[in-house]
Amino acid sequence: MSLSISIAQINPIVGSFRHNTRLILDAIQQARKDKADAVLFPELVLTGYPPEDLLFRPAFLDKTEAYLKEIAASVTDISVILGAPLKRDGKLFNMACVLRDGKIVHEYAKQHLPNYRVFDEKRYFHKGKEDCIISIAGHKVALLICEDIWKKAPAERARKAGAEALLVLNASPFRAHKSKERMHMLAQRSRDNQLAIVYANLQGAQDELVFDGESLIYDPCGQLVFQAPDFQSGVFTQAIPFEKSAKALQPRPQRTEQSIYNALVLGVRDYVNKNGFPGVMLGLSGGIDSALTLAIAVDALGAENVEAVMMPFHYTADISKIDAAQQAKTQGVHYREIPIESIFNSFMDALSKEFDGLQRDVTEENIQARSRGVLLMAMSNKLGKMLLATGNKSEMAMGYATLYGDMAGGYAPLKDVFKTMVYDLARYRNSLGDGEIIPERVITRPPSAELAPDQKDEDSLPPYDILDAVLRMFIEEFQSVDEIVAQGYERETVERVAKLVLLNEYKRRQSAPGVRITKRAFGKDRRYPITSHYRWYL
Repeated sequence: MSLSISIAQINPIVGSFRHNTRLILDAIQQARKDKADAVLFPELVLTGYPPEDLLFRPAFLDKTEAYLKEIAASVTDISVILGAPLKRDGKLFNMACVLRDGKIVHEYAKQHLPNYRVFDEKRYFHKGKEDCIISIAGHKVALLICEDIWKKAPAERARKAGAEALLVLNASPFRAHKSKERMHMLAQRSRDNQLAIVYANLQGAQDELVFDGESLIYDPCGQLVFQAPDFQSGVFTQAIPFEKSAKALQPRPQRTEQSIYNALVLGVRDYVNKNGFPGVMLGLSGGIDSALTLAIAVDALGAENVEAVMMPFHYTADISKIDAAQQAKTQGVHYREIPIESIFNSFMDALSKEFDGLQRDVTEENIQARSRGVLLMAMSNKLGKMLLATGNKSEMAMGYATLYGDMAGGYAPLKDVFKTMVYDLARYRNSLGDGEIIPERVITRPPSAELAPDQKDEDSLPPYDILDAVLRMFIEEFQSVDEIVAQGYERETVERVAKLVLLNEYKRRQSAPGVRITKRAFGKDRRYPITSHYRWYL
């Protein structure tokens, strides 16, 4: 006897109960059309994930219960498994609910609550203590939620209790290489327990988190038999393989740059659309960061919803203006040029008495950046279009950005993208077959903020290949200066990098949110004090 299951890989909006309910009901209807016995939804799909401190509001939880009952009342001729936060006996649980014949017939509370990196579930939920094995179409299946499958014990207990398959509800956020880790773990868990696994993952973006979907099914021998598209919503109906399948799949090949680029596009699209902005704008400097940001924005939102502004000063090279105009024309966005010379001079005139007798320094460079920030924010306010910040992770780590200047904006697509990856992504985008979107000269010329004569980034920063390697070790791997130096890097360089990373925490606290693509992004992943005398790097 077979069991047909629909995986509802959908994109909810946090707190939008009507929208999410409509997505759920539509997916149930599609599953019925596909003659599925059951439909499996992602973790906390009814509220959207993660709802964070909305979970502390009683009215929010009351609405969750009300909409869950509304969905349950409509369920006939199919089993529905969906995730929701529910209070039971005064305690809040991350729950999987089984709906059948107009009512809630089973509930399973997540047993392993992640509390690391971006996860903070112990802040909100109590741990579940009871396993849940249900019967669907004559087969015994066990329910698990996300972190539960990463631990060995829940799957082992399910096997011992007679389960034939694991149905797993997930909201597993994207980061580079996470897909391979997931697939390796699921194959191992399946082989070890001789259980089929159906893994339904959330799709969409929520603030800095992106959920890539890519739901999966494994047979009891650890063979992949179904892989849903990544970064796309859909309802996918498959038969659960309770025996070794003759139709094993090879995982879909994907370049790192491809998955990261898709994550950035999805992150921008959902942040803009879910927050109701009519479009975006950005400062287009003729440099690599703003060029890549423009390409991402157009791919996410369409050229008609993107505006670019070049704001030259007398340090701006002619080729920067030419390249910016060329890319704007190629991508079909509304483009304008507003010189900042007169604005800068007005600031300097107003400050002439205060600066009398003082040498020019980074202050004047910052005034240029802040002149641009004032223009962009004014246009953003007037036109109602959100401003995208264009800085990358390497710059954010080192404080190589100006508060209230080039850091201005509502969202920063490249916030977690190291400079070396910015170049890789630009080359990837140009390889997609629709022409040279980013002018080749933008990719090949030495990077410069163009805030001083003949300025180059390497005048004040180590070469980016060295800088990014040190930053990865220091930020993501928690390596000490001595450990990094032992790998062949100059102590003076490493100590300077470490010092600047820590000194610039205050800037990052004031920066816009951005798409998370690494295992240690600036934001939820990293919670360092601004005021601290602990200097372990010395």
